[in-house]
Amino acid sequence: MQDMSRATSEKSHSEPRPKVVKIDPSNADYTPLLSGPPETATMRSGSVVLLSGQSVGKHSTGEYEEAIVVLAGTGEMRLSDGGTLQLERHSVAYCPPATEHDVVNIGTEPLRYVYVVAKAR
Repeated sequence: MQDMSRATSEKSHSEPRPKVVKIDPSNADYTPLLSGPPETATMRSGSVVLLSGQSVGKHSTGEYEEAIVVLAGTGEMRLSDGGTLQLERHSVAYCPPATEHDVVNIGTEPLRYVYVVAKAR
């Protein structure tokens, strides 16, 4: 019986496990939250703070899909096709795989959000 218990314990260390990650409200830039495998199956996430006028820079989601959960401030997700998604407190924006985009703070207060990306296929 103890051998089975040990095998289960060893297996659980190589696979994702339930956890809570606290977001530091004093963060003034970028903080990784979940770093991907083996911590998660495919998901990565981070906490981002952009000051007025700042952007994260144009990038592509590649083979990942992305959700942005806005905690404070106002901004835009600018898509390479010219489209724009308005970001405001308590909103969630979705960006599909292979989509080039940028996130820009268009307000006067810091834009605080959490992004979550996961492999789509």
